[in-house]
Amino acid sequence: MFPAPAPETRDRMLASYAQASAGLHLASPPDARVWGYQGRTLSGPSGDCWLRLVSEPDEKAGGKLWDGPLLARRALPAAVRRPALLRVHDWSADGWSYRAELYDRLTTPVVSVCPVLDEDPALPATWWGDIRGALDTLAAVPTERVAVREEYVRRVVPQYTGHQVEDITWSTAHDDLHWANLTTDAHIIDWEGWGTGPYGFDAATLHIYALRTPDTAARVRKEFAHVLDRPEARIAVLTVCAQILQAENRTDYYRDLAGHVREYLKGM
Repeated sequence: MFPAPAPETRDRMLASYAQASAGLHLASPPDARVWGYQGRTLSGPSGDCWLRLVSEPDEKAGGKLWDGPLLARRALPAAVRRPALLRVHDWSADGWSYRAELYDRLTTPVVSVCPVLDEDPALPATWWGDIRGALDTLAAVPTERVAVREEYVRRVVPQYTGHQVEDITWSTAHDDLHWANLTTDAHIIDWEGWGTGPYGFDAATLHIYALRTPDTAARVRKEFAHVLDRPEARIAVLTVCAQILQAENRTDYYRDLAGHVREYLKGM
């Protein structure tokens, strides 16, 4: 999803990826293909599995993002479809901590290679029903994990949208439910950040990240009307809009989406 990092980080992660293969007793070296932001993660296929490597400086290892996938395996019901986490291998070297996660490899592609949709994916009614059911189930999962902090919401919503934040209703969310984290057979991937967020946060993310494709954006509104039409969801929509505007200069697709978000906010 992101370009390869600086050579020093790239070489360190590639060497550690090979070490992860040995630590998990894989029969053949996995094929590293997918870089995370600034080389923090590196992922790719290995036979019938998918290997994901996470790295952090020793003093920053642990915490919400580090433990999210492992805790998701323990806490989330099967109705929330996701790749099965099979094994985990941790180690540290030269001031860096590493976690290798081995998953069942999914056989269907993601809905979009980019988080922001640029064309209607023409998903069937069964897909929408499966995702709607998964998010309804997820929203009711009890957890002490926090995905979106209240302080953040109260700061960025007025700053970037001009709207004020009053009462906030909370529910459990994936926290990064864009179109590159959904597969065409309704699996949800990348469970690093899950936890509590403003009510309707996942549905709001799907809606805002579809604004470049009006037909899909309208479909999201229809399929998640039971969530997005509730007054409590307004804060979630505003928070997602604020996130896009805050990240406007990070990537080209955020920059383009930000223009659509500004037009959308005029109607709120």
